[in-house]
Amino acid sequence: TLAILAATAWWFWAVGRVNAAHPANRVPRRRTWYFLAAMVALALALVSGIDRYDTTLFSVHMTQHVLLILVSAPLLALAAPVTLLLRVSSPDTRRRWILPFLHSKAVRFVAHPIVAWLTLTTVMWVSHFSPLFDAALEDPILHDVEHVLFLTAAMLFWWPAVALDPAPSRMGHPGRLTHVFMQMTQNTFLALVILGASAVLYPHYATVSLPWPSDPLADQKMAAGIMWVVGDAI
Repeated sequence: TLAILAATAWWFWAVGRVNAAHPANRVPRRRTWYFLAAMVALALALVSGIDRYDTTLFSVHMTQHVLLILVSAPLLALAAPVTLLLRVSSPDTRRRWILPFLHSKAVRFVAHPIVAWLTLTTVMWVSHFSPLFDAALEDPILHDVEHVLFLTAAMLFWWPAVALDPAPSRMGHPGRLTHVFMQMTQNTFLALVILGASAVLYPHYATVSLPWPSDPLADQKMAAGIMWVVGDAI
């Protein structure tokens, strides 16, 4: 909650400073709306009832992941925060710190579209088909680490796809279309693998005690449906 409030406060401060210094070239208002929508999506995913029940129902947990990967991350990319950071910074700060960081070998590597695509795909498959997922349901700190991995990988993926912020690698529209389409394809395949499972994949959901009648396998299939239908639609 404090991080979301701090980020929002910084955004309005930065936008106000840029608009005051460049009244003829103000920050587009739609970018502020995109940023606020991203913060709302983060709040829904991490500090609402969704977060309260993500360790109770797999379908709710999947809704949380969709909000992180396919709602908040692309909205942040549409807000172009790197551009705002460059505009609000002093020339000395840009020259000494920001531009060297953006042009560093590490950033050029992780921000490459192929690496970004593979990173998000790897995070999604490894998290769902390794002990990490079930362990995160039992350990709140590990659960937070999982959220950071999802959001970071998604932001790297959407950075070159949206292509509003300066990036080390640029793609034309055919490349960006392929970048997103291939991610949609693997999202569908992952959802179908979960949908076709004949047993509950995560012991936590099979053993959690609920105050209402429940079917963990049916809930798992609903989670797969959310990933498939909602994810592909977005």
